[in-house]
Amino acid sequence: MCGIIGYTGNKDACAILLEGLKRLEYRGYDSAGIALISKKGIQLSRREGKIKELECALSKSPLSGRIGIGHTRWATHGKPSERNAHPHHSGKVAVVHNGIIENYLELKKSLEKKGRKFLSETDSEVIAQFLDQELKEGQSPESAIQKALEKLQGSFAVVFIIEDEPETIFAFKRQSPLILGLGQAENLIASDIPALLSHTRNIIPLEDDEYAMLTAHSIEIRGSSGEKVSREPSYVSWTPAMAEKAGFKHFMLKEIFEQPDALSDTLMGRIQIEQARVKFDELSEKISEFLPDVSRIQISACGTAYHASLVARYWIEKLARIPCATEIASEFRYREPLVDSKTLAVFVSQSGETADTLAAEAEARRLGAKTLAVCNVVGSTLSRKADGVIYTRAGPEIGVASTKAFITQLALLYLFALYLAQIKNVIAKSERSKMLAELLRVPSLIGKTLEMDPAIEEIARKYYQSRIFFYIARGLNSAIALEGALKLKEISYIHAEGYPAGELKHGPIALIDKNATIVALIPNNRLFQKTYSNLEEVSSREGRVIAVGNPEQESLLRRKSQDLIIVPDVPEDLEPMILTPPLQLLAYHIALFNGTDVDQPRNLAKSVTVE
Repeated sequence: MCGIIGYTGNKDACAILLEGLKRLEYRGYDSAGIALISKKGIQLSRREGKIKELECALSKSPLSGRIGIGHTRWATHGKPSERNAHPHHSGKVAVVHNGIIENYLELKKSLEKKGRKFLSETDSEVIAQFLDQELKEGQSPESAIQKALEKLQGSFAVVFIIEDEPETIFAFKRQSPLILGLGQAENLIASDIPALLSHTRNIIPLEDDEYAMLTAHSIEIRGSSGEKVSREPSYVSWTPAMAEKAGFKHFMLKEIFEQPDALSDTLMGRIQIEQARVKFDELSEKISEFLPDVSRIQISACGTAYHASLVARYWIEKLARIPCATEIASEFRYREPLVDSKTLAVFVSQSGETADTLAAEAEARRLGAKTLAVCNVVGSTLSRKADGVIYTRAGPEIGVASTKAFITQLALLYLFALYLAQIKNVIAKSERSKMLAELLRVPSLIGKTLEMDPAIEEIARKYYQSRIFFYIARGLNSAIALEGALKLKEISYIHAEGYPAGELKHGPIALIDKNATIVALIPNNRLFQKTYSNLEEVSSREGRVIAVGNPEQESLLRRKSQDLIIVPDVPEDLEPMILTPPLQLLAYHIALFNGTDVDQPRNLAKSVTVE
């Protein structure tokens, strides 16, 4: 949620800031603005709505300068409006801010007593007023930042410019990401990597309670007390083209069709077929030495990543024979979890910046567990905080509704379950070899599944006006039912629920009639007959059924369904990966028929960086 971009160099800052903001649109926002330092001092342009509104305003009243900051805002304090949009300007300071200032009312009252007048409803304006007041009272920029780090409570990524410092961008953060980008005769700062890719792939993440000062030719990082921090940059392999639509109508559709390649990239170099081995070269020594003695695994995540975690629980307990629990990360630290020094706590996050997941990881570490991050973004906060990390290699995912990040999370967690089984020596080498060979087939099978897109679009045309959907499945696929329902509600705003199929009779069946649409995941596995019985229950109550199954049972499935999606047959453990793409396409097309914004659904943000 929200996006930050800052630039200092020898180019037109306005154009670069607008480009960076466009690359951050996927995070979700309701207003946008920029601030530049010119010969006239600090100049602002802000607009409610999409970036095109800001561009239109700038075409009529251009701004020019070589240094500036930009922001896309997603409303938390104060409704979406121009006066609540960032940057906030106070005196000689302009500020952009991601996060939430928990004690802003207290600070606001204190500043009002000093004569400060507030113009917005936001918590963010407090930062601008606070910094300007400190400078007005004779503090240096560094001293003002140190004071802010001491006084501000909550989560924040703050980037600001000062009229009297026309060559420098200042920044500081806590529990909200900021990435420094090192260029040639130019330097940048952003809340997320895609905003930097057109200019540099050399990045330095800012750590909590650090601050930075950027000029066109230097970057300086300091700790909260002013001590210098030296940190080598990381190189990001993503290219600008990877963040473009490449001819697809939407980022979401592009990312659905990128899944075969993303899966192949995730598996690449991690499977040794001849030795029937899984290897994770990037695992830290601390985790590698701990895994043989692990007695319990706790997985925590939010949203789509939580659904991947539910599937992983099945795999880890079945394949590695290690007790495994899953928990929504936002609940983990508010109870008393049974986590100790023999526990491996795994945290799954596409961005590695999810606030609730970061808080859960900190709590697990406090309780003595070893922590492992599963994420997509190199250098993200989660990857740096955890004791070890394994990356999904999905590439940049721009669409708010996660698709390829989810499928690569599944593949990586399955590999990790096999890796644990290998360490524990609970699966024979010959069996592991077969399992790995089957896994390597999955990318091409998903490619074949995606060829059904036109047929799935026609099914969506028949059902897009339905206002209630139930997704049902059994076993490890029940988590995919949850994920399918989430995708539909995220982008189409239709009420959808996912259930283990056996739970229908425990309440939800009361809602099933001719107006309900049931999406049944019913592959040809050991639970086929059980799930088929649930289709009988639905059919007898006139519910409309879309079945997703295998060719072997096609004739049976057609008896109890109005429409059928046939997917390739795979071993039961791999079914979640094969069943997922059709549900993504179904949600996508239903959303299109309903006229919703697929890539930027209302009220949602790509990276939830506040609790």
